[in-house]
Amino acid sequence: MMGKKRKLTFVSASVSALLLLASVSWLSIFVFEKASFSALFASQNMVYAGRFFSGLIGIGEENPAFLNKESWADALQLTLETIKMSVMATGFATIAMLLTVVPAARNVAEGSLTLSKRWHGWISYGMIRAGYIFSRAVPELVWAMIIIFIFKPGILPGAIALALHNFGILGKLCAEVIEDLDSRPIRNLAASGAGSFQILFYGVLPTALPRFLTYILYRWEVIMRTTIVVGFVGAGGLGQQFRLSMSFFHYTDITLLLLCYLILVFAADFVSEKARFFIK
Repeated sequence: MMGKKRKLTFVSASVSALLLLASVSWLSIFVFEKASFSALFASQNMVYAGRFFSGLIGIGEENPAFLNKESWADALQLTLETIKMSVMATGFATIAMLLTVVPAARNVAEGSLTLSKRWHGWISYGMIRAGYIFSRAVPELVWAMIIIFIFKPGILPGAIALALHNFGILGKLCAEVIEDLDSRPIRNLAASGAGSFQILFYGVLPTALPRFLTYILYRWEVIMRTTIVVGFVGAGGLGQQFRLSMSFFHYTDITLLLLCYLILVFAADFVSEKARFFIK
């Protein structure tokens, strides 16, 4: 008796496609690009790596930056600027998202959620979704270069650049939250005569807000780390000083800045975990 033919599932198809993609990628690296792992460990590269890492830990330095009080004071001031930039960026992106997220949901555009179909629903949906795509398609570094070209360098242009990129990401994620909501309580509100704002504040937000906050806190953590990228083009904070220290080969300064970033990431992770615990 012949066995049953095995049905191709989504998981097995995904794994097969992933293995095929990995195989083709490595084949192109070794065959077409003629890359070699042995070249990475050439003696000259090892000498340069040794000099760099010994510089980071202060070998040969009389007064390493990470043991200097004045350097720590300057770094902590830059850390405060970085926190301000990340908070402003998250705030700008969140405000813009909240103003646009409801018409960007498909079930609102088609009227199935609010039981109120309007002629401009799909137009608003298309325009806002296109704005989300454009916003997140442009990298933070490009946004920062454009904005700093218009304004003077500082943490505000950096915050705007980060907000523009993350606005599209937050908008898409939160619009999908609204699309996945249980529509029954919201339909009951609409059937009882509630207006659009009443449906938003009493039906949509109470249910969606915990997941909104989860995504907002997650993007804040990402923004905190991405400030180093916009800092490379003069947006201030730790990132700008990191670029200057790299340019002048001040390796112990780099170590100090990396320590400050490590502290920031741990602090952001701690705050996010505590906030998620309270909103559950």
